[in-house]
Amino acid sequence: MLRMLLAFALPLLAALFAPFHHDEPSPPGARVQTSRTALVDLPLPGEEDAFVFVVFGDRTSGPPEGIRVLADAVRDTNLLAPDLVMTVGDLVQGYNDVPKWLEQAAEYKATMAKLECPWFPVAGNHDVYWRGKGERPKGENEAQFERHFGPLWYSFEHKRSVFIALFSDEGDPATGKKTFDEPACQTMSDAQFEWLRATLERSKQAEHVFLFLHHPRWLGGGYGDDWKRVHALLAAAGNVSAVFAGHIHHMRYDGQKDGIEYFALATVGGQQEGYAKEAGYLHQFQVVTVRKDRVSVASIPVGAVQDPRAITGKVSEDVAALAKALPARVEGRIEVGRTRGAGQLALTLANPTSRPVEFEVTGTSADARWTFQPDHVHATLAPGESKKVELFAGRMESEVGDLDPALRVPELRLAVDYLGEALRVPLAVRTLEAELALSPEARLPAVPKSDRALAFDGAGTRLTVPLDLRDGPFTLEGWVKPEKRFEKRAGFLCKTEQSDYGLFVDEGKPSFSVFLGKKYARVEASEPALQLGRWSHVAGVYDGSELRLYVDGRCLARAPASGERGEGAAAS
Repeated sequence: MLRMLLAFALPLLAALFAPFHHDEPSPPGARVQTSRTALVDLPLPGEEDAFVFVVFGDRTSGPPEGIRVLADAVRDTNLLAPDLVMTVGDLVQGYNDVPKWLEQAAEYKATMAKLECPWFPVAGNHDVYWRGKGERPKGENEAQFERHFGPLWYSFEHKRSVFIALFSDEGDPATGKKTFDEPACQTMSDAQFEWLRATLERSKQAEHVFLFLHHPRWLGGGYGDDWKRVHALLAAAGNVSAVFAGHIHHMRYDGQKDGIEYFALATVGGQQEGYAKEAGYLHQFQVVTVRKDRVSVASIPVGAVQDPRAITGKVSEDVAALAKALPARVEGRIEVGRTRGAGQLALTLANPTSRPVEFEVTGTSADARWTFQPDHVHATLAPGESKKVELFAGRMESEVGDLDPALRVPELRLAVDYLGEALRVPLAVRTLEAELALSPEARLPAVPKSDRALAFDGAGTRLTVPLDLRDGPFTLEGWVKPEKRFEKRAGFLCKTEQSDYGLFVDEGKPSFSVFLGKKYARVEASEPALQLGRWSHVAGVYDGSELRLYVDGRCLARAPASGERGEGAAAS
């Protein structure tokens, strides 16, 4: 046993206490070259060939502007520089006659021509279904597809992998009818099935085989059960890695069966319900990385790929300067209770950058009785330019009082876009609350049957109430219920513009301060007296000779204090 321990320990000790040798070249032929010596070996990647391809989903059934989504996907793909791009059908809107079909095909091909790699088409129902005047041509638009895009089914090899494009809209072999929701019309013809069998036989030496078709026939239902015999053929081949389809316009992964993974793609410009991007209802494409022993698949939302060469130092500096120059508060205030609630609101916008900047200011509120004139303002500022934009906010009269329970604060929503030379950069949208001032004429609502309270979110919301407490003794009191956490020195009831007095809470400990003479007099609870989730009554009393602090009727602190009332620093 001792000999075994020594055999293990001596090499370890030798390594730990071995001197570092500097300036010694690496051995000839080593993959890592250095003149240094270290105890850690750097892990190196495998040297086998790997490659990447991209798969696009449906372009059609969406609005005409969807072609711009396809163009964005092309730009994204060029940044990724894959070996090739596959589609899964529905390239043109189709369901039309030849002239319109040709126009749509030209538009699609012109957009895809901007790809910096080869791309391969797959036919979908929109690509081959004919709707027009006169006699329906045999095969409908199949001939047009093969004339302008490529074969209805085909295969090719690339880096020890085989790619197979199938045609899933052959139609009913007995009647020629084409539809995608009747099993008889979703059966693979004997001709295509035998071609697929022969192709798989020829591909036995391939490391991976990938299949592409438009309809996810493995889902059954209106597709019938013909795919079962196709899957059996694929499984018997033993080297089919994945099948990709489209048509349903949302992503779907149906797992792995007999070593074959099944993927359905969403859209690149097609009709998109957009129920939830995180659940695959979005414009996206898939990036497939192929190695000998595995296949990795990732989805990328269209427009999410950034060109790092476009984010120059000037762009990043400009955007930071712009963000810091955006207004932090709304200018002006709204008086509630005088002329039913109205006021002029403004934001001063400035462009400190070297490029034009677009601004949009929109008036909004959760209280639908607020209206804004105008409801929004657009402004484009040149470099160095500034501008003040104004919106008038008014509120319809309330039947139950100016401070009814439905009252919400008006807000100004600020959207900003930096216009770079090759990109548009939208900054995070800001929503700034207006300040409400309660006028003496404000009509209070009727006393409710249950208690009510104002809720503040801790993000700068406040209620301004004009009070004339400029001289002499006074009492300041209120109820408070902390909800989530205590902050350091948070104002509860304070005179803030020119500080004079205030109730504060510091991590649960209340305090009361008044500016007397030339400084603040202050009393504070010795221990936290407020609890999260519990109502407490807090009061500060100045009687001319003493300050006192009360919580729930108990006096927690008192101190002698006197002097002429005044206004101190806002940070008191």
